[in-house]
Amino acid sequence: MTLMTTTPDQVRDALKEVYDPELGINIVDLGLIYDVKLAEGKADITATLTSPGCPMGPEIVANVRRAVSQFDDIDDVDMHIVFSPAWHPAMMSDDAKDELGYFG
Repeated sequence: MTLMTTTPDQVRDALKEVYDPELGINIVDLGLIYDVKLAEGKADITATLTSPGCPMGPEIVANVRRAVSQFDDIDDVDMHIVFSPAWHPAMMSDDAKDELGYFG
């Protein structure tokens, strides 16, 4: 049994280093990360993409794995890409909305 000292908030902070290559905004501020669960040396991350056909999906998943690999107590990352609920620009942080000029 692996003692987990890393917290979901620390993982979310690390994921702020992962950017959507098309929009230039990190995936946390874009609202793409729905859930982070940690147990037994594993990170279960539920996320979405800005669209089901997003061509950058594989790159984003690889970058998430790379960002989470910095934690010594996380040996495995399971990325669950879901499309329900569907992503909407309203899910972005206020900073991301300002940067992209979204006022909806």
